[in-house]
Order: sequence, then structure tokens, then C-alpha cells
Amino acid sequence: MNDDALLRYSRHILLDELGVVGQERILKARALIVGAGGLGSPAALYLAAAGVGTLVIADGDTVDASNLQRQILHTEARLGEHKALSAQTTLAALNPLTRVIPVCQRLEGEALAAEIHQADVVLDCSDNFATRHAINRACVRHKKPLVFGAATGFSGQIGVVDLRGDASPCYHCLFPDGEDVAESRCALTGVFAPLTGMIGSLQAGEALKLLADMGDPLQGRLLCVDALGAKLRTVNFRRDAACAVCSAVWQRTEAGQLHSG
Repeated sequence: MNDDALLRYSRHILLDELGVVGQERILKARALIVGAGGLGSPAALYLAAAGVGTLVIADGDTVDASNLQRQILHTEARLGEHKALSAQTTLAALNPLTRVIPVCQRLEGEALAAEIHQADVVLDCSDNFATRHAINRACVRHKKPLVFGAATGFSGQIGVVDLRGDASPCYHCLFPDGEDVAESRCALTGVFAPLTGMIGSLQAGEALKLLADMGDPLQGRLLCVDALGAKLRTVNFRRDAACAVCSAVWQRTEAGQLHSG
């Protein structure tokens, strides 16, 4: 880091748990944010401010007037613009040292897998179960740490999936794909604006912890936020040995460890 970077990130460097080594890891990292809406906005702002080297922002939507109540990356002057491009403009003004790569399409299939393969951490800031499960499958496949979040009404959730180390459960272990799970989207039910800021900021925090290798990430824990009642609670969940997504990965890992032992 040069003198300008040392000054910019000095309040991080002063933290014993982070320091110069942790900040250097952040500066060299590549993060993928899927969704530049209510959750992706605060997450991207804090990751850019913290100095993440490369931010890939993927979103196929354009800015709508109804977004402006909570999607703080965007402005009225950018109505109709691709959200990923709007995000790039805002983040470049905030921290020109962070490289922002806009992806103006909905990532899926091999395109999604390719971006996840390149990332050091993935933030799922999407708003539907189909996308969340697709991201989870790709992160499990490539063993990339995933920070997922959701917010609707006054209720939000955040958790971490990290299959690089011990037997972390995946998103499918918690919310099996195909089950009759009620899904509420803010476009239909509404969402309390500051709640998206709370969840998105927490996602940024978990991502930075993973990148800097510090603290205790929300692995195997679901943090639930009740903004109306000002309450937090944590729900522990375990890996499903029969999980259709991650069980095969752990079986291969355990077999390899047994063979090497």
C-alpha cells in the first residue's frame, strides 16, 4: 500500500484483528454481488469503501422510481439505466481505487458458474429462491464462500456457507429446493427501507471477515432480524447428510481424507 491507501484505510489497519495483513487481503480480493437492489446497494457501498480490489455487480434490471426508497446506489437521474451501470457510477465516485465490473444481465447457468469460479467471495443479494439455489449450487461446486441475505416487510435473514474448511451446511440444507416454502418479494409485499440497509451491511461485514480471515462468520447460523420489534435471534442449523447439493462434496472430501490417512 502507498501512503494514500494507508491513510484511506487507516481505521481498518488500526484494528488488531484486521491490520495491514487483513487490509492487503481485502485489496487483492474479488467479490461477486448478485443483485444491485436493496441488499446489494449497502453491501456494494461498504465493500467498495473498504477497498475490495474488484467488485463484480450483476443485475439484469433497470432503475425504477419504486426502487429509490431503499436502493441507495441509484438516483432519480438514472431512472431507466441498467442497475449495474448505475452502481458502477456511484462506486467509482466513492472509491476510484476499486475496480467495478458491471454485468447487465441475470447471471445463470455457465455464466453464473464462471463468475463464481473467479470470485473470492459471493454475496447473494437476489430476491427469489430460484436464483438463491442456483448461486448456492455453484458456490458448493466451486467451494466458494457465500454470504446470503433476504429482506421483506420488517423481517430479514443472513447466513454464510463456506465449504472450504469443516463440514459447513449449505443453503439447500436450510431451505431445500422444491419444498413448498412461502416466498414473499418486496415488489408485492413491501419492505422497510432501513431493513435492507441492515441486512446488506451485515452481508458486507461477513464478506470482509471471510476475505480478511478474521472473526467468527455466520457459518451454520441464521441471523434473523425483526426491525419492527428491534429484535435479533440466531438459529443454528446443521449439514444435511442427505442434502442433494452438498452431501456428495463432503462424501468425496471424507473419502479423500480417509485415503490419504
